[in-house]
Amino acid sequence: MTAETQLPQATGSCCSPSGSCHDSADTGAEQGGVTTVYQVTGMTCGHCEGAVSEEISAIEGVTSVKAVASTGQVTVVSRTTPDDEAVRAAVDEAGYELTGRA
Repeated sequence: MTAETQLPQATGSCCSPSGSCHDSADTGAEQGGVTTVYQVTGMTCGHCEGAVSEEISAIEGVTSVKAVASTGQVTVVSRTTPDDEAVRAAVDEAGYELTGRA
């Protein structure tokens, strides 16, 4: 007697149906503060966006992060102007390269 169990097929990326590991990473710029846009190379999917967003979100003072793989742009909203070197280190920790402000 053999019974096969069918697992549901995943859609989108490896992370979630919407293609992102961190759907809540984009909390929006409506929170106020300083908005800075950076250019990051190497992001190709929602997982990449989530990894970059997670690392930058850990920087003190950052209130929201939105990474877009298709453009390579990462929008950071923070209480004060972010330290570019701290952002560079966070992007590096995520495994990508910050090329500068967009």
